[in-house]
Amino acid sequence: MHARDILKNKGNRIVTANAEMSVADVSRMLHDNRIGAVLVLKADGRIAGIFSERDIVTGMAKHGAAVTEMSVGALMTREVMTCQPTDLIADIMAIMTARRIRHLPVVEEDRLLGIISIGDVVKYRLDEAAHEVDSLREYVMTAH
Repeated sequence: MHARDILKNKGNRIVTANAEMSVADVSRMLHDNRIGAVLVLKADGRIAGIFSERDIVTGMAKHGAAVTEMSVGALMTREVMTCQPTDLIADIMAIMTARRIRHLPVVEEDRLLGIISIGDVVKYRLDEAAHEVDSLREYVMTAH
């Protein structure tokens, strides 16, 4: 199974921000959309960084309450790991685990296709396991 299979099921809706937005505004976006991260895009649509709940916590620890008025660009993670639609789910899981990241943008030829979260991967694997159990159960029932 591949990254494109997850996007096919979840859709390719992407919540984005720009680097000039305030932490307070983007925090509201995270809350309103019930997500843990937004991609920060450059004017040309390419990825400038990713801003997550973890960046907010780090900002609070370093800057206190003043963090809410800071720009997302000052706190975002600039080195963004990405994957391609043809990457295997097992490889995506390995990247997320090794790099300790929870969100992975799916990019093909510099075009942003979607974003996969660790929750999406877990849901996909659980659905896949349930399907395997159902298939095995059906096989056992019809074999007798």
